[in-house]
Amino acid sequence: MSSALYGLLWLLSRTIGWICFRYRTIGRVPKQGGLLIASNHASYLDIPLLGCGISRRVWYMGRHDLFPIPLLNGLLQALGWIPLRIGRLDRDAFSKAVALIKEEKAVAIFPEGGRTMTGALKPGKPGIGVIVSQTGCRVVPTHIGGTFDVLPPGASWPRFRRVTVTYGEPLDFSSDAARLEGKAFYQHVSRTVMAKIAELGQVPNPGDGQAHAGPSHDLDARPAAKSCNAE
Repeated sequence: MSSALYGLLWLLSRTIGWICFRYRTIGRVPKQGGLLIASNHASYLDIPLLGCGISRRVWYMGRHDLFPIPLLNGLLQALGWIPLRIGRLDRDAFSKAVALIKEEKAVAIFPEGGRTMTGALKPGKPGIGVIVSQTGCRVVPTHIGGTFDVLPPGASWPRFRRVTVTYGEPLDFSSDAARLEGKAFYQHVSRTVMAKIAELGQVPNPGDGQAHAGPSHDLDARPAAKSCNAE
């Protein structure tokens, strides 16, 4: 039942996106294998417009107080929402994400930890590195462009603006895990992913050049995650 409803909402989101926001996607997410999809976060529209460009079911980590109505809360969790307590490491939420990835599922996360209030990228938090450390999964960096203009924080009604979602090539951190551990690894993953998101969106990197993301042939020049072909 939840799969059928998820599919219906996916189709509805995509249709609304095409009609209202000239929605388009660049790149694609691998159809198989456990992975993280890491995106910037600027609007309440990010989850549906991120997901309707992906041709597989996705589970989403989002702040726990978005849907305080118990019945709605339960329904959305059945559809794939993983409530996440902000401001600390939520072990329950992270355990659910880790378990899903180990079951070959796709989980979406917003490394910034919340919506931007200005439209600019914020530095990523290390939580994404914890999940990568525990699963060894690849990370698909993703940039959502236009949703801040459509429905910024505080807006009551959306505006008709173009929205473009760009999915990058999956990043493999296995070689970095062999030389880094603990907080150093978590921060490296977070900074690298945010640097790649900035590159995809052609916007300033919030890490001020601390991260180095790129294809594997750059490894001789600087330590970085290895990009994998999405095929």
